[in-house]
Amino acid sequence: MIKTPLCSLLGIEYPIFQGGMAWISDGKLAAAVSNGGGLGIISAMNANAEYLKGQIDLARSLTKKPFGVNIMLLSPFAEEVAKLVAEEKVPVVTTGAGNPSKFMPLWLEAGIKVIPVVASVGMAKLVTKAGASAVIAEGGESGGHVGELTTMVLTPQVCDATHLPVLAAGGIGDGRGIAAAFQLGAVGVQVGTRFLVAEECGVHPNYKKKVLKANDIATMTTGRRLGHPVRQIKNQFAKEYLKAEYSSISDEELEKLGAGALYRAAVEGDEKTGDFLAGQVAGMVTKEQPAAEMIREMFAEAEEVLKGAGKWLC
Repeated sequence: MIKTPLCSLLGIEYPIFQGGMAWISDGKLAAAVSNGGGLGIISAMNANAEYLKGQIDLARSLTKKPFGVNIMLLSPFAEEVAKLVAEEKVPVVTTGAGNPSKFMPLWLEAGIKVIPVVASVGMAKLVTKAGASAVIAEGGESGGHVGELTTMVLTPQVCDATHLPVLAAGGIGDGRGIAAAFQLGAVGVQVGTRFLVAEECGVHPNYKKKVLKANDIATMTTGRRLGHPVRQIKNQFAKEYLKAEYSSISDEELEKLGAGALYRAAVEGDEKTGDFLAGQVAGMVTKEQPAAEMIREMFAEAEEVLKGAGKWLC
């Protein structure tokens, strides 16, 4: 079995995180991934502390294993959810869409292991100095908010820039991707899109169908004009939004156009006006299955790939 320093650091069986996906990564999915040996993560998204407390309580009712909370730093409720996770002493906090340094002292004092998502070497160095326990190098192949660098380029550079354990994220959905991440220097991975079709994932059935029907060119990126590019599955909404980006519409009107689109996709299953966030790996996802089975399957494949990694050497 594959064991890395990440396993002993966090008390998990497999070095895999489930991504913190807004309106998707709830307490039930997080608990299922944790029970399967990985680290399940609850998304705090743009919700308030009351919502997050409910999801933390739900996860704790379903698992005794470690889990984490992802805090989106652009959220208007970032301050209150940052305080809540400290009060609840959640084992792990991952962060995205910003610099978590402001909250690091609070979390570290509470004994929380902070593992930020980074899209650049500069941010990796910054959070290393701030006291992070590990970092997640996320490439632009991932779903949701993305950076410019690919996983293959970003991961080894982040590994060279920090002494901390590094997880790779973006474009990873099977054992081959996990094996590749290890070869790049990572000691773990974060997977989002594949867990969208976990049996325990409560996302709308239409969302799961979109992922299962996706092919290699099914996704596109919008939002560059506003400085927050997002990868999603192509549909009517995504194409209309992209067209609006290059029109004379104001930035304020453009922001309004995207408001509530993810909720309409994840909760209501609106295939026309919903925003179905997913990574490029969607084209490789072929079936719905329990989260624990997904994890076992991916790591069994990764072991076989790593065993055969030297087959071309003379």
